[in-house]
Amino acid sequence: MSVQDESSQRAEEDDRQAEAAVPSTSASDEHILAEAEKIAVALGRMFPGLCEVVLHDLRNPRQAIRAIENNLSGRQVGDSATELGLARIQDPNYPSVIQNYANQFPDGRPAKSTSIGIKNAAGEYIAALCLNLDVSTLSPVTLALSNLVATDPAHRDVPLENLRGRSWRELREVIETAAAERSTTPRSLSRDDKKNLVRRLYADGYFDTRNAAQTIADLLGISRASVYSYTK
Repeated sequence: MSVQDESSQRAEEDDRQAEAAVPSTSASDEHILAEAEKIAVALGRMFPGLCEVVLHDLRNPRQAIRAIENNLSGRQVGDSATELGLARIQDPNYPSVIQNYANQFPDGRPAKSTSIGIKNAAGEYIAALCLNLDVSTLSPVTLALSNLVATDPAHRDVPLENLRGRSWRELREVIETAAAERSTTPRSLSRDDKKNLVRRLYADGYFDTRNAAQTIADLLGISRASVYSYTK
C-alpha cells in the first residue's frame, strides 16, 4: 500500500471516529426532551391543583404533548400542539418566551400562562414548556386578603396611635423639646403650658411607661399629685 493510500485510509478512520464521538441530532434532541420532562414534572408537583405544566414535543405536532403534570385542561399525552407550538415550528425566530398572558381552560376558568420554547443546537424549536396557572382559585383568596388588610380611608393619612412602647428617654426628649419651643426649660414653663403638656403626654400614651408620672413631675418641678390632676 502506498503512502498516499495509507494517509487516505487514516483520514477516513479519523472521520469515522469523529462522527461516532458526536451524538446524532435526534439523540441530542431526545436528551433535551428528557431533561425538560423532569422539569415539567417537578414544577407541576410543586403547585398541585393550581398550575398545570405541559411539555410539548414540537418534532411531532400531531402528537405533541409528551408530559402533562397537574392536569387542569383535560388534555392527554399524545394530544396535538397548540397554536403557539405550530407558530414556533414554522418560524425559528418566534419569541422563545411569552410570559404571563391571559388564557382560559376549556370549562371557562381564567388562567395565566407562560410558554417557553426550547431549541436544539441547530437553532430549531423542538419543544415547548407551558405553565397554566388557574387564577380562579386565587381570586377569592386575593379578595379576602384585600378586605383583611384594608383600613378606613378616614384614618389612612394620620395614624391614631403608635403601638411601640414608650421609653423614659423618649418622655424626657418630648418634654425638653416642648420647653425649647417656648425658649425656656421644662421647670420654667407656665402652669397652663405644663397642664397642656401633661394632657398631651397622657393622650399619647406616655403614662404607660413605668414611673411616668414621677418622671414627669421631676422634669416639670411639680408634685406627682399635680401631674395626675392635670390629666383631668
